[in-house]
Amino acid sequence: MLIKKPADIRSYEITPEHVYRSRRAFMQSMAVAAGAAAAGISLRSEANYPDVSSYPAPDWLRKHVHDAKPGPFGTDEDVTPYIYASRYNNFYEFGMDKEDPAEHAEAMVTDPWSVEVSGACENGGTFAYEDIIKAHALEERIYRLRCVEAWSMVIPWIGLPLGDLLKRFKPLSSAKFVEFTTLYAPDQMPGQRSYFSAIDYPYVEGLRMDEAMHPLAIMAVGMYGDVIPPQNGAPMRLVVPWKYGFKSIKSIVAIRFTAREPMTTWEKQAPNEYGFYANVNPEVDHPRWSQKTERRLPSSLFSPNRIDTRLFNGYAEEVAHLYSGMNLRRYF
Repeated sequence: MLIKKPADIRSYEITPEHVYRSRRAFMQSMAVAAGAAAAGISLRSEANYPDVSSYPAPDWLRKHVHDAKPGPFGTDEDVTPYIYASRYNNFYEFGMDKEDPAEHAEAMVTDPWSVEVSGACENGGTFAYEDIIKAHALEERIYRLRCVEAWSMVIPWIGLPLGDLLKRFKPLSSAKFVEFTTLYAPDQMPGQRSYFSAIDYPYVEGLRMDEAMHPLAIMAVGMYGDVIPPQNGAPMRLVVPWKYGFKSIKSIVAIRFTAREPMTTWEKQAPNEYGFYANVNPEVDHPRWSQKTERRLPSSLFSPNRIDTRLFNGYAEEVAHLYSGMNLRRYF
């Protein structure tokens, strides 16, 4: 259930800042290390995993992120330790293993960055990242993240309401959907140049306009009190908390307004497994596994931390009306 936190409470006052911002604190913890090993996270040399604060980011962005205020949405659940959120990732542009993004993404260039806006809107064009983000006040929101693979986390994101950003481009009445595209840079992203990749890059995702304008959907530029690291989608990514994680596309370089439902990457790849809507639904199983429960990280072999999955990832009260009358088994 969503709760509104008092305005003077930040996530680092709930979970100590040094715990969720310092990788070394977690590496010194035997309990976390054991849990990471059981979850398939390899805690390799320190050189491979810089602290979040060491990721290069322009001064204006780091200050803007640090100035973020607590937002209206949060949860009373424990925040996932930063080590898991930053090292247990699906970002196949950097490799298929969960630890590949943390190892390889540091080489990605995120400054300068620009975003092309096109399609059914009045204010299209190519915009510098600073011009897109700096005009908005940022806020912190603590959201549940549910992966389609049936594991989950709780992450403190920093960003701005997606709807506020999209309104600046003045979408036309004919715009029924909005499409997002990830950076395509094989020289920086080894997964994009791999002969073994079955994914047709660049990665594309989309939302219906009313979904994109919903107050829960945000464009995230930070997490755990600092800038978002490359493996988590720097410099900007979607966070749509009532949908499976693959809908929250990372490292966005293009936004297009369209009258037609865009064909998304995983829908194209396996339409019987990954639908356009991708709403979290414990009653609609993946063809190869159940979605009724999830493994909340941190977990281990002896403490699997298995919990029940909730419809719309627990955000049904806020978003169920968007799908009134829809057959959620057909439109999965």
